Amino acid sequence: MRILFLSHYFPPEVNAPASRTYEHCKQWVKDGHEVTVVTCAPNHPRGVVYEGYRNAIVQREEKDGIQVVRIWTYVTANEGFLKRTINYVSYMVSAILVAPFLARCDVVLSTSPQFFNGLAGYVVSRLKRVPWVLEIRDLWPESIVAVGAMTSRPIIRVLEWLELFAYRKATHLVVVTDAFKSHMAKLGIPTEKVTVIKNGADLSLYQRPAHGHEKLAKELGLDGKFVASYFGTHGMAHHLETILEAADLLRDHPDIMFLLVGDGAERKRLVEMRDAMNLPNVLMSPQQPKARMPEFWSLSDVSLVLLKKSNLFKTVLPSKIFESLAMEKPIILGVEGESAELVRESGGGVCITPEDAKELAAQVLTLYGDPVLRRKLGSSGRAYVLEHFDRAKLARAYLQVLSAVVGGGGRQGSAGGS
Repeated sequence: MRILFLSHYFPPEVNAPASRTYEHCKQWVKDGHEVTVVTCAPNHPRGVVYEGYRNAIVQREEKDGIQVVRIWTYVTANEGFLKRTINYVSYMVSAILVAPFLARCDVVLSTSPQFFNGLAGYVVSRLKRVPWVLEIRDLWPESIVAVGAMTSRPIIRVLEWLELFAYRKATHLVVVTDAFKSHMAKLGIPTEKVTVIKNGADLSLYQRPAHGHEKLAKELGLDGKFVASYFGTHGMAHHLETILEAADLLRDHPDIMFLLVGDGAERKRLVEMRDAMNLPNVLMSPQQPKARMPEFWSLSDVSLVLLKKSNLFKTVLPSKIFESLAMEKPIILGVEGESAELVRESGGGVCITPEDAKELAAQVLTLYGDPVLRRKLGSSGRAYVLEHFDRAKLARAYLQVLSAVVGGGGRQGSAGGS
């Protein structure tokens, strides 16, 4: 099968959509399929093109057998609604313009967000005269409304119309949570048109805690410390000031350190907030290459997974949950809904009320004082992710969906814990 995948993000970018796309495509190539990914010059989140790349009209490379076509976009940092929108629209236009010059394919797969990236799949699939599968990783525009990034009702109504248009026109929809499938059913989308393929962990990368991280611990000044870590995007959706407020409550426990690794629109403000609060127990490290992340996981004692308190976020499953479980790191989860259900079912963590710094501090203190509980949670979480959320197995379930679509059949169901 020849798969044409449109993805705004792709390695060496290290965010969740880049990782999900790459890990699925890598497995499909291993299974004997031809995969072409159309993406941008890597620049997320700072809007600076990575060393060794150019924001050219078209660039080609190969990565693990995946044919990668990088197209020109308006490059900007991951902040500011107008500039980001221009960035997203420029990708859609460039993807459509380059499509006639790409090799034949059997199916077009596009992923959303970013929404205009997802919508590009409709036009490209018509140009290629093949089925279109639309992957939904976040509900859009609901997600940007939830964090207050958009308030204009006329614009929201237009985007909601486009959302429904895409759902109706796609040959098939792949979503990452059961709640997303329910959302689409309420909009009148037939359930047999939607398949759930949840996020997972690349178990070839995220293995049992490795030794040898002692050098990194000394380098960061964390040697001998109990480390509560947050890894990932520092964005409006995550409300990471909760971590700073919890650190303030625990400043009299010098053996407990909070480590934040990543970048995003809110990072600068959070660094300034940490400094203003004079928090010696909070270390903020910049974004790291994905290959180095297991080393950071290994020096962590617990993992923090947080989002704002919002009804919308009850429908999501942050990808770092699966990486935490794979690395046997107990999770302190500040997310309600489907995420909380999964963490409780896994036995791999504890749940708190989103945005509640007192609860976060209390749970950190509890796990700090109970190494037996930490080992129990870690072991349970690892076993659970091995059984339900191996990315290679999920990629093959995804491939069955694509094969059914190309063959003209339908597909209903879910993969990953359901």
